[in-house]
Amino acid sequence: MAGLLSPAERDLWRRMSGPDRRHAVAVARRVVAMEGGSRAMVVAALLHDVGKVESGLGTLARVGATLAAAGLGKGRLLAWANDANEEARSGVAVRVARYLAHDRIGAELLAAAGSDPLVVAWAAQHHLPADRWEVPAALGSCLKAADGD
Repeated sequence: MAGLLSPAERDLWRRMSGPDRRHAVAVARRVVAMEGGSRAMVVAALLHDVGKVESGLGTLARVGATLAAAGLGKGRLLAWANDANEEARSGVAVRVARYLAHDRIGAELLAAAGSDPLVVAWAAQHHLPADRWEVPAALGSCLKAADGD
């Protein structure tokens, strides 16, 4: 599947962790099974979480950040992470903020890589409710179902 990626997208793919790549391949396979898998849909599945590469958090810290966001609310956790100025913030707070903003960061990375607009949009929107998607509802529904989160 990685053969579908442009050279710039391949560079992003290589930066992803092993667990993130395995998750992305599983999502892409489910997209292909459900939708047939246009190039843009498969690439969107493969790279939707690419923004996580900027967080510097490992798997256990990601689980902790995800649970904290679920318990406290993502907005509250982001407010904590962004309260102090950059110099005063702890490394953990910066990494948590980047992890929680992986959708926006991923969209920026993909746009800079020249990815298809659908790929960029899905990275940015994959955690939003369906009524806020800019991608066609049928494609977003397929990608969301394949992602399972």
